[in-house]
Amino acid sequence: MTTTDTHRAIDAVWRIESAKLIAGLARIVRDVGLAEELAQDALVAALEQWPASGVPDKPGAWLMATAKHRAIDLIRRSKRLERKHEEIARELETREMAIPDLNTALDDDVGDDLLRLVFIACHPILSTEGRVALTLRLLGGLTTEEIARAFLVPEPTVAQRIVRAKRTLAKEKIPFEVPRKAELTERLSSVLEVIYLIFNEGYTATAGDHWMRPALCEDALRLGRILVGLVPAEPEIHGLVALMEIQASRSAARTGPSGEPVLLLNQNRARWDQLLIRRGLAALERAEQLGETHGTYTLQASIAACHARALVPEQTDWARIAALYETLLQVVPSPVVELNRAVALSMAFGPAAGLELVDALSSEGSLEGYHLLPSVRGDLLFKLHRLDEAQVEFERAASLTRNARERELLLERARVCKGAEPR
Repeated sequence: MTTTDTHRAIDAVWRIESAKLIAGLARIVRDVGLAEELAQDALVAALEQWPASGVPDKPGAWLMATAKHRAIDLIRRSKRLERKHEEIARELETREMAIPDLNTALDDDVGDDLLRLVFIACHPILSTEGRVALTLRLLGGLTTEEIARAFLVPEPTVAQRIVRAKRTLAKEKIPFEVPRKAELTERLSSVLEVIYLIFNEGYTATAGDHWMRPALCEDALRLGRILVGLVPAEPEIHGLVALMEIQASRSAARTGPSGEPVLLLNQNRARWDQLLIRRGLAALERAEQLGETHGTYTLQASIAACHARALVPEQTDWARIAALYETLLQVVPSPVVELNRAVALSMAFGPAAGLELVDALSSEGSLEGYHLLPSVRGDLLFKLHRLDEAQVEFERAASLTRNARERELLLERARVCKGAEPR
């Protein structure tokens, strides 16, 4: 294996293992900032050693062991909080033989370090933006650039939020535990937002060479399912799980043989996972039984269910989808939701109806720099046979995306516009 191949393997391992590594270390050292530093130290050690020694059979366990030993060394040398650090170091040394794989040690109440870390990062002492950015960074392994694109805000803003959040948690000595029932409800909204953003980053990666990052989808789904067990009477948790299950059901059909994106209307629906669809529809029914029909995630799950129930694209109830987006707009006003409603309207009532809304969004300016706006506009112009204009929009969308696969798709659509003959 070449050095380049090894570095690619390390990057893949890091994407999969970093969240578990940080979560396990945070439970040990009780400091999320320190845990992330220790995890990064282990990553540096892997970059130095694996090109020569090869990728170990259990790379996650290797990273954990390396980080743990680094933690012991750091604690022994530290002058700050010496008494506390010596106590933790003794605890680590005592437990090393009893618990050889700290990454698998689970909490008695919840049974998942990752979920505990979500609740810590979503502590009310942090701003909402800080909670979401920190959790995406720690659990999703996302870079500040990727988080910035998810929020449509400048990258330095996200970096400042993360640094500020870690400093606040360390200063206030927030305990590494799941909140008691009295605190649980007020923190659920932020937790749900974080889990869904992690899922979305896996479902359609904002950057890189791959259309999807399945490990993130799996982490988000697992966290959502655990959260349902923790708070089974909260309907929006069921709504979120329903949404993720149904969207995840399409994963196998969303990429072609070479990893290229396959858009929804072109997907082979026989490849959709029917088990995940059934689970998603059952979760949606449970949310509705609990009295939730207008929650953010339940509404989005209802939209996803419209697609899941259509055996072929022509059976899709686009008028209902447009109506659901209209209701969602009343709950969470958002230009992105309005853009999605424009797509649904175009499918239900023709491309001209959608283009009118898209043009209004373009003039309003809130989605400037958001690549899906020119992408949608290009699609509508193409359907209206305004090919020269469509080509410009597809090329603009391609220049804005940071995902290589998506860029290739958009440039191909631009080429089709250039070579197609208008009717």
